[in-house]
Amino acid sequence: MAYPGRRAPTGEPDWLTLGQAAKFLGVAQSTIRKWSDQGRVPAFYTPGGHRRYRRRDLEAFLDRSGPGGRTGGPLVLVVDDDERLREFMRVNLEMEGYSVREASSAEEALEAIEDQAPELVLLDVVMPGVDGWQMLQRMQERHGSIPVIMFSGQIDATSAGEAEERGARGFVGKPFDPQQLIERAKQLVPA
Repeated sequence: MAYPGRRAPTGEPDWLTLGQAAKFLGVAQSTIRKWSDQGRVPAFYTPGGHRRYRRRDLEAFLDRSGPGGRTGGPLVLVVDDDERLREFMRVNLEMEGYSVREASSAEEALEAIEDQAPELVLLDVVMPGVDGWQMLQRMQERHGSIPVIMFSGQIDATSAGEAEERGARGFVGKPFDPQQLIERAKQLVPA
């Protein structure tokens, strides 16, 4: 599948810097750096240690990963008002084979679920407006039993028990080891 406007006009360089490649793909530089380290996006290293990306490799990556590309794994919805944390979780889950959607609020998450029900929801407890507990209740009322793992930086001895009582399948305290969250996700919904 070709992406209109993404093909290089004649005269544009075939090799892109890290910043140019990140802009081309529409992701943060840290994301493409991680993808390079994992071998998902081929990179060439200059004698000075700088990464360079071949335009056709980036286009092939888009063809594989973008709309109409190969189908990803189970869909996970990550709900958190912290954009950097959402991106961090998305990248790590995608590297494990999951398809990921992000939402910055409960309202946005509920709309995303209406659009396409995920197989798992990772839900922050503390968010402005509608918090994670309220969203969990609304989601259960509207959509039944989509598995949910809740997470929060404000944890106490009762948080995990309360999450389970309210119908969540797990609870992870923040800051957390992303591998711990991925392992919980894999237990509930294998990729």
